[in-house]
Amino acid sequence: MYCYRHPGRETRVSCSECGRPICTDCMVFAPVGIRCPEDAGRAQGPSRVTKGVRRVAYEGTGAVVTKVLIAVNVLVYLINLAQGSQINQVSGSLFEKWALWAPALANGEWYRLITATFLHAGIIHLGFNMFVLWYVGSPVEQAIGRGRFLALYLVSGLAGSAGALVVSPDAVTVGASGAIFGVLGAALVLERQGNYVLGGQALGLIVINLVITFIMPSTISVGGHVDGLAGGAVSMLALSRLGRTHAIYERPGLLGVLGLVAVGVASLAIAYFRVQGLTA
Repeated sequence: MYCYRHPGRETRVSCSECGRPICTDCMVFAPVGIRCPEDAGRAQGPSRVTKGVRRVAYEGTGAVVTKVLIAVNVLVYLINLAQGSQINQVSGSLFEKWALWAPALANGEWYRLITATFLHAGIIHLGFNMFVLWYVGSPVEQAIGRGRFLALYLVSGLAGSAGALVVSPDAVTVGASGAIFGVLGAALVLERQGNYVLGGQALGLIVINLVITFIMPSTISVGGHVDGLAGGAVSMLALSRLGRTHAIYERPGLLGVLGLVAVGVASLAIAYFRVQGLTA
């Protein structure tokens, strides 16, 4: 474990109140156990309960956002089936309106950069992505909270869509894998900071999935995966203030918010100039 206020300091002591790891400089000896600086001066009674409710409302428990994202992806797939799609060959008006396709973006349909992340090419594509989303998204969401996780997921999805346009501008691209790679990138940053949200498996999972990506470039969006991964990693670095604090316990701060916005804006800019270059 590493101190949540001093990421470079290893420790074996945790706050008796919240469980956060603390180093010797952060230890406050209380009548019952050792506490972190925040809990040592925390209000008791109704005031403490109110703060706790506010914290849970923002950070959340139980990976609610991950479950909602999975439900939305499944619902969209079922709508496509109802519109006449086959199990492993998706079509229908929703697919035609939401898929990532450069000419449609050139006509002003920029919402496709996000909506394409909720479409899938078949039941196998959907099942694999949703399994990975649950496996990696659930622990990351419970670590950083609902609000930050949702923002990171959407920004990573934008980055993945931009990457898909750069590498495969003529293809029709769908799938949540760009956003999921972003969550993997965030998990890698967390684990490098000593927060083993995936039990130390983040790097191995990324390597395996990248190998599969480059082995099957004709069926898998290389640009979507690579740029989604980079977008998620950069976003988590911003949320942790470039490693100076832990994204799990601290507020995002101005740097964190600006970092997420910057990744989103950069993704939109890349997509815009790529589409303009194709239509010029």
